[in-house]
Amino acid sequence: MLNLQNKKVLITGATGGIGNCLVKKFDALGSKIVATGTNENKLKILKENFENIFTNQFKLNEHDKIENFIDEVDKQLGGIDILVNNAGITLDNLSIRLTEQDWKKVIDVNLTSTFLMCKYAIKKMLKKKYGKIINITSIVGHTGNLGQANYSASKAGIVAFSKSLAIEYAKKKINVNCVSPGFIKTEMTDKINEEFKKILISKIPSGDLGTGEDVSNCVAFLASEMANYINGETIHVNGGMYMA
Repeated sequence: MLNLQNKKVLITGATGGIGNCLVKKFDALGSKIVATGTNENKLKILKENFENIFTNQFKLNEHDKIENFIDEVDKQLGGIDILVNNAGITLDNLSIRLTEQDWKKVIDVNLTSTFLMCKYAIKKMLKKKYGKIINITSIVGHTGNLGQANYSASKAGIVAFSKSLAIEYAKKKINVNCVSPGFIKTEMTDKINEEFKKILISKIPSGDLGTGEDVSNCVAFLASEMANYINGETIHVNGGMYMA
């Protein structure tokens, strides 16, 4: 049994499909949670479903506010034991049609905000010489994907960045790992054309899409004491679609 009772957890991108499952998992395990997102209505619903959590509307592209945001969360929870960077956006297009603005927007939210969230959270973790950081990447960060040069680059960047952090802070008992989901059942995948979905599923050895719970189970394990000797790794949750 994973023991995350009273662990202080910050989860970004908490209002999406995977984010909801992350909140549900850590709440069930007795953690103290601050859940962030950009959609006020979805955060309100999240709070109604999980009464014990704190919710905070915050835009991760406002980089100059991230340090203060981490300070606020630290005070709200009484520390930060676990950081789960789950927030991300897509602005898809073929590379020759991709604007520099859309390239920067995706890199800024997905990669630069992850860097800043980690940077300021680690400063808090260093005081206790303890911390767990789990960065959510994507299968396309390893395989690439049509029309997703910006998104793929941002997710691949998170993997390399996380390895560097793991090396830098291992002796301070701060573990940094990634979870890389494949195609997961969410509102986004529900909108995929059925014919295309069949083609997609045919490429997955397990023969089906994953669930948010598949991802949250893996994240919770990495956040626990059971994963103390796992550092700088990426765990793939994709039904065998990609094998490192």
